[in-house]
Amino acid sequence: MTEVPTVGVEEEYFLVEPGSGRIVDAAARVLARARAEADAGPGSDPGEALTGEFTRCQIESRTAPCTTTAGLRAELLAVRRAAARAAHAEGLRLCASGTPVLGGTEPAAVADHERYRAGLAQYRSMMDDFAVCAQHVHVHCPDREHAVLVGNHLRPVLPVLIALGANSPFHAGLDTGYASWRSVIRQRFPCLGPPPYARSLDESVRRAEAIAATEAMLAPAMPFWDVRPNPRLPTVEVRCPDVCADLETAVCLAALVRALVTDALRAVTRGDPGPRVGAEELRAACWKAARDGVTGDALDLATGRLVPFAEHVRALLARLREPLEAAGDRETVEAGVRRLLAGGTGAGAQRAAAREGGLPGVVGRLAAATEVSPLPTRPA
Repeated sequence: MTEVPTVGVEEEYFLVEPGSGRIVDAAARVLARARAEADAGPGSDPGEALTGEFTRCQIESRTAPCTTTAGLRAELLAVRRAAARAAHAEGLRLCASGTPVLGGTEPAAVADHERYRAGLAQYRSMMDDFAVCAQHVHVHCPDREHAVLVGNHLRPVLPVLIALGANSPFHAGLDTGYASWRSVIRQRFPCLGPPPYARSLDESVRRAEAIAATEAMLAPAMPFWDVRPNPRLPTVEVRCPDVCADLETAVCLAALVRALVTDALRAVTRGDPGPRVGAEELRAACWKAARDGVTGDALDLATGRLVPFAEHVRALLARLREPLEAAGDRETVEAGVRRLLAGGTGAGAQRAAAREGGLPGVVGRLAAATEVSPLPTRPA
């Protein structure tokens, strides 16, 4: 394959009170405001790119498919600013964190959507604290058969993406001791986390149907694995990173995912169905990545040995040099990863902010980074 696939991103955000930093069930108000501004005329904010999420304290943004990371950065900037202005007009702020730093001690208020109500009915109290925010990266894929086989190739690198995207050390006012507590919350569900290995689309569909028959999955056509063929779009969707407050980190991760998918598509075209990595080892590697982030060691699933995380990710980037260069993303990704290794991920930034200004200070820092726009200190 020589053509560079397009890439798009979905981001989920919390709505929080200025000052207290607590999450607020105000998605309907903020989305209505965004739509009103989008309808105001030419050049207005892209309110149509904003939607609701599982709980009423969250909203989601969607970019268009982009060929370049410069285009993706511009798209993300536009939708973040649109969401931030709508939240600000309602007396709120936008906060990109994998879990709520403050608030969230009561069962989440579920948004009025048939799928969300079905999830609540099936999973019951498991959903009480399921207010989590992710970055979903979509990369164009020729068809669903290719997408399933690409997932086989991406399974071993999911722990790397979890570690680099870790941005949820706090949950409901407590330091969890993890870099990505959102990942821990997700791993308790039977159909979230790394996807099962599948030799074909047909095998993947049969497995999803069997799991859905137990009610451990909502619908076989819409699995929520960390890598999946998107049910509605011609893309491979990677869902494991926390949402990133830092815009450049979000762009770096999206470009890295595109390079991984491009590399995997080339292997699939050569007839390589992907490495058979044990589910238990993969789950353990994801757990370690969620706990430690980019610090310490990583489990190299190819050898079964622990290696320093920095060494592990550098070896991955060396392998991806060709697809990164073909997309014009090598400098963006390598510089972004160097910065994350040297200065820490979002989890480290949150803990540093907590030492300086407590948890309300963490939320304030997150909101300022998320909004990427000079907004007044207090909402209008």
